[in-house]
Amino acid sequence: MHDKSSVVSDKVAAHSGDPAFPLHHGGKIEVRPTVRIRDNEGLSLAYTPGVARVSQAIADDPELVHDFTWKSNTVAVVTDGTAVLGLGDIGPEASLPVMEGKALLFKEFADVDAVPIALTCTAVDEVVDTVARIAPAFGGVNLEDIAAPRCFEIEAKLQERIDIPVFHDDQHGTAIVVTAALMNAAEVTGRTLADLRAVVSGAGAAGVAVTNMLLDSGIGDIVVADSRGLVTADRGDLTPVKQSLAERTNRAGITGTIEDAMRGADVFIGVSAGHVPEPVVASMAPQAIVFALANPTPEIDPAVAQRHASVVATGRSDFPNQINNVLAFPGVFRGALDVRATRITPRMKVAAAEAVAGVVGPDLSPTMIVPSPFNPRVAVEVAGRVAAAARADGVARL
Repeated sequence: MHDKSSVVSDKVAAHSGDPAFPLHHGGKIEVRPTVRIRDNEGLSLAYTPGVARVSQAIADDPELVHDFTWKSNTVAVVTDGTAVLGLGDIGPEASLPVMEGKALLFKEFADVDAVPIALTCTAVDEVVDTVARIAPAFGGVNLEDIAAPRCFEIEAKLQERIDIPVFHDDQHGTAIVVTAALMNAAEVTGRTLADLRAVVSGAGAAGVAVTNMLLDSGIGDIVVADSRGLVTADRGDLTPVKQSLAERTNRAGITGTIEDAMRGADVFIGVSAGHVPEPVVASMAPQAIVFALANPTPEIDPAVAQRHASVVATGRSDFPNQINNVLAFPGVFRGALDVRATRITPRMKVAAAEAVAGVVGPDLSPTMIVPSPFNPRVAVEVAGRVAAAARADGVARL
């Protein structure tokens, strides 16, 4: 077994005062066998000649690969290192601790095996080609920390190429948990999603996915802002993704700045690095809902938000209502793998959000709109709802 403490260089020792570094020393995951080989008979079954019979059976019936290999329970966690956490484009090697962490969470929360894969290529077609070529070994692909707007094209092109689920967690994991939280925030303030007008600050991967999912879930109206102002159809600088967003949002026809959009708004969702002054927060509607999700510094200081909003959420663990993707992605893949889904549909994502929201149950309050990530029911409920939605959408093979 690998001994994490066997070799400690001077460079490693220099970081020993920070508890994060000893935990990461030697890596956070490893590969272990599911069977043991103790004699020649076992060797001949696990490898040659016994393995040849299994390989031939799969060659004759490719679907058997799900039954006789690790494929049915294994996800590739893939990045190009261009948008890692809040650190930006730090490269594939520096991204690896994050990818290992993701793989660890898959196993801990949903018993899904995951392999971190950090690529040295960043061009859309190169990433797609590379992942498509290794896809036969996996039951799903979790894209991670890939910068926008390339992430949208990579996900779409890759899903066209392969018949296993492709899920960009920075988009859809965030969107699922935000939607779940907003469902419960609406309920705790006596409303439904259809009653709410929301403002989303940020039109990157998370902002686009959050907006699309809230629209799919029936929100009343939603306005999106990027660094250049409100995303409206009359702007000449919009990418195709933002143009599509503009066509689906802002039914009220609000013009001007994000400050104008927030006046009288029910909901603020921050997925950017911006800052919103207190007078703008104060201009929101009564019983406002503020999700200020930027890390480590939220767009609106939680203390400020609490003076003017009925429900406040952040992306941080040191405040109530943390919007944490770990509530979503383990259960989403567990459910998709369990039914051998070919893709993850919008209905599957909405089902996941409903499951996360439902786990809160009688504990629902302004400071408890999402469950604890350590609640064992979360991944189970999400997986069950996702699997059922996959069957309803006709993308399940079981």
